[in-house]
Amino acid sequence: MKKNQYSGSNFDNFLAEEGILEDVSTKAQKRLLALQIEDIMAETNLTKSEIANKMHTSRSQLDRLLDPDNTAITLDSLDRLARAVGRQLKIEFA
Repeated sequence: MKKNQYSGSNFDNFLAEEGILEDVSTKAQKRLLALQIEDIMAETNLTKSEIANKMHTSRSQLDRLLDPDNTAITLDSLDRLARAVGRQLKIEFA
């Protein structure tokens, strides 16, 4: 029987050994952001079109901003998104 080389290690170690920890972590953070926006939209009854209008952009641009696979976003875009949904952007290191 072959022993599992990852037995006793954590998932982050596995991802690091595979060379994908940073990418997976970034996409997970982006997905969390999108979920937070979905929650805010449900609370405030805002649609994506309304948010895009408040941001002075298109709905397709907003969809790209919320796409977990698109991790190249600017702080300015995040700040405009936060203001469009009536929130403040808060960035911190953990």
